[in-house]
Amino acid sequence: MLASRSKWIVIFGMTILLLILCYTGVEAQCPMCRMSGETNLKNGGTAAAGLNKGIIYLLSIPYILFGTVSYLWWKNRKQVKEQELKEEIESLLVPMI
Repeated sequence: MLASRSKWIVIFGMTILLLILCYTGVEAQCPMCRMSGETNLKNGGTAAAGLNKGIIYLLSIPYILFGTVSYLWWKNRKQVKEQELKEEIESLLVPMI
């Protein structure tokens, strides 16, 4: 079990490392947002930076929610397995009549 956990930690670490190495600047993608941001920058404004931060914020919410639900499911599943194992051990320890 420990080897399996280590394997997943290595895979997770390599994935994060790959994402960091392949990082490119995040920019607004829709044409209207891009045009609005570029126009604002040309006029000396800073709205484009705020627009990009807003896009990142909106993009991160589904990942945070999915991660939270997945963690809670994993934690609950782990408790259920431990309870089943405990019940199985108790049933083996009960003297047979």
